Amino acid sequence: MKRPFFRRCGNAGALSPEDQAVTDQFRAMLAALRNPQPWEPGHSHDIAVRVGPFIERARPRPGDDHGPDVIAVALVHPVVPNAAAHRHGHDLGYTDRGWLRCKTTAILGAWQPAYAMLTHAAANLPLPHDLAMATAHYGVHVEARRPDGSGYTLLRLGPYAQTWLASRDADRLNTHLAGRAALVIPGYTVTAKNAAFDVSDHDSYTDPHSADVTAFLAAAIAGVSA
Repeated sequence: MKRPFFRRCGNAGALSPEDQAVTDQFRAMLAALRNPQPWEPGHSHDIAVRVGPFIERARPRPGDDHGPDVIAVALVHPVVPNAAAHRHGHDLGYTDRGWLRCKTTAILGAWQPAYAMLTHAAANLPLPHDLAMATAHYGVHVEARRPDGSGYTLLRLGPYAQTWLASRDADRLNTHLAGRAALVIPGYTVTAKNAAFDVSDHDSYTDPHSADVTAFLAAAIAGVSA
């Protein structure tokens, strides 16, 4: 049985430094894909997330990165901090998206520089309009409901930058209503709950920052009772 014989082309030589650098970068990227570094919530490390066929660098929002299913992140240019990269990222839409809801199933692992060549920025492409990520702002809705479930929204508070802030104010309002939630508006039970902030309906929200949310509730109830 004859063994196959391979002969190196006579014009083949050592790679140029530029070609070697590209080859090394490609190998590092493949190694990073095969062996993603684990990411753990609460460590404030940048993460790699899948955005369509691309991989992007994302920065989890402190205090809002513990969800088992969804966390809040901001997409950032793969080369940061860097003034030129910031301008490039702005041109490609990285700085326009703000905080986004990212499914934890889209997280590849901790960010590694080798992923940079897989980003939209590396391809000089703008981020797509549809990232499959909703805006990560939160609200509190105070609902007035009849026993049959019908009713209306009495008060909307928001936007909140972190879900725990919305939860805190919802708890504060429910504590304020404790024992009389079914009495403040005859025929209705009034309760507060967390909700997604509807950016398209932002005019219907009351800004809760540096304010007494119970005063907003009292005013809303007084408006209904007047």
